[in-house]
Amino acid sequence: MISMRYHIVSLAAVFLALALGIVLGATKISSPILGGLQSETTTLSAEKDELTTENASLAQRVTGDETFAGSVANLAVRGTLPDSTVVLLTTSDADPSDRDAILSLLARSGAKVTAQIQLTAAFTDPSRSSELASLASRSLPAGAKLPESTDTGAIAGGLLGSVLLTDKDGKATVKAEEATAALSAFASAGFLQTTGTVTAGRLVVLLTGAPATGGVETDKATLLADFAAQLKSSSGGVVLAGRQGSETADGAVGAVRADTAASSLVTTVDNVDTASGRLATVLGLVEQNGGGVGRYGFAGNAQAQIPALAVG
Repeated sequence: MISMRYHIVSLAAVFLALALGIVLGATKISSPILGGLQSETTTLSAEKDELTTENASLAQRVTGDETFAGSVANLAVRGTLPDSTVVLLTTSDADPSDRDAILSLLARSGAKVTAQIQLTAAFTDPSRSSELASLASRSLPAGAKLPESTDTGAIAGGLLGSVLLTDKDGKATVKAEEATAALSAFASAGFLQTTGTVTAGRLVVLLTGAPATGGVETDKATLLADFAAQLKSSSGGVVLAGRQGSETADGAVGAVRADTAASSLVTTVDNVDTASGRLATVLGLVEQNGGGVGRYGFAGNAQAQIPALAVG
């Protein structure tokens, strides 16, 4: 983890050395000035070496922390979600290795994953936003209601929440055939893909990747943030976990954290590509199941690396 200060010090040393060479070649410089420049260059070089050592030490410490998190993760989550049901949603840019690691930890926790669904690139495509919202309205099962919102993410969350999530007693809120019809409509339109048998669950893990920069990435992030917040209203808990970089303004985790209302509902993890981030995702779901919420990971807008309940 090379800091900005390190880069600045390194560049300053280079430019000072360059300036010294030019001056020496073009003019006759006095000894006091030359001595001052040489002293400054020596000082900057020493500071650069000190920062290099500091960065190496920090990198070694992070590696050690990750090794430790990976070694204790299975033990830390064991039995933390007994008999819980979980719906696992992934975006098109989520990494399969993150998904598989989370599935393994959920199994260790005692939870049962009742549905695995991938949201395609079309789901977050701003150019298809109106189509997605319209399809959600047309596919709504009898008795289900969509939120009073014009945000496509919230509308999609209202529809999928009604067909994928159970009530507090663990019972599906719509008929199985209506849920199947709604999911089939979304799949036929290219908005999602299902894996295996799909039944309703009570908790949600939404996995995403790290965003590209610029373009429509902010719009995609906002849609996912609205989607996750709406799912929370129908579930026992939601954790949104992304790769490092997802905490920025262009990322879904960053969009949730920037929204006070959403951040008070949805737990976020900004480093699911690491052992500690995967552990935080499952422990964050445990926290959500108990009524809590948090922001976890390496980023500056995280409150901690993992939930406090991981201790003990």
